Amino acid sequence: MKRLLIAGFGDLGRRLCSRVDPSRWEVHALRRSPAEPESAVVFHAADLTRRDTLKAVPTTFDAVIYQATPAERTPEAYRAIYLQGMENVLEHVNCEQLIMVSSTAVYGQNDGQWVDEDSMTEPERFNGRILLDAEALACQHGGQIVRFSGIYGPGRDMLIRRLRSGQAKCAASVVQWTNRIHADDAARVLAHVLEQRDLGPVICATDEAPSPRCEVLDWLAEQLDCPRPERVNDTQAGAGKRVSNARLKASGFEFTYPDYRSGYQGMLQ
Repeated sequence: MKRLLIAGFGDLGRRLCSRVDPSRWEVHALRRSPAEPESAVVFHAADLTRRDTLKAVPTTFDAVIYQATPAERTPEAYRAIYLQGMENVLEHVNCEQLIMVSSTAVYGQNDGQWVDEDSMTEPERFNGRILLDAEALACQHGGQIVRFSGIYGPGRDMLIRRLRSGQAKCAASVVQWTNRIHADDAARVLAHVLEQRDLGPVICATDEAPSPRCEVLDWLAEQLDCPRPERVNDTQAGAGKRVSNARLKASGFEFTYPDYRSGYQGMLQ
């Protein structure tokens, strides 16, 4: 049986475990604090940013999925988890397959254009720049990069909460494109990449319907019986980007939730 290490075990890790074939994979997981026992997972308590805490972790795995997230949205926290943390794991663990969870934040395009795995990556924000550095580190070790768009689902319902509280707004002067993927599909993507190793070094993971922000908010407001969000004149608002999933789709992956309507409808019910 092969051994898989999930470095950074949260909601996405739990969803992934239910989609990995238990007859093929023994799943190990790293997390800072002790976890509730789960029969399908061997847990190891470790702080990825401190290499000394990894001493009790086995050193050989067939595959590692690095999907840790920063404790806060600061450059220091991002560097600690994505650069120092990955370095610590890769210095401690030997593996044949490495998959790093990244983000479409690495793209700086902001005029509504389409982007894919081969598009220019020139992010303006620190998170995108640090993620690019982490991607480069993973690639040095032969890793594959999965760039997720915005992940939503149960427990990831920021738009719903903002609408209900009356805080949701959208730009009146420009169409702002948004990209998203349901958390269940995100976990299925990782399980798919784990088994399909010939997808290339980078895979964009997003659903089939990039959508204008106002359209999404208006539809959600109607479903929730809430007022539509206020339109504001934001002279600095950009049009965003539209992310292509053509490479993922060509590999045979099929979405459970191909657009925001199907994904959010399940949450609202």
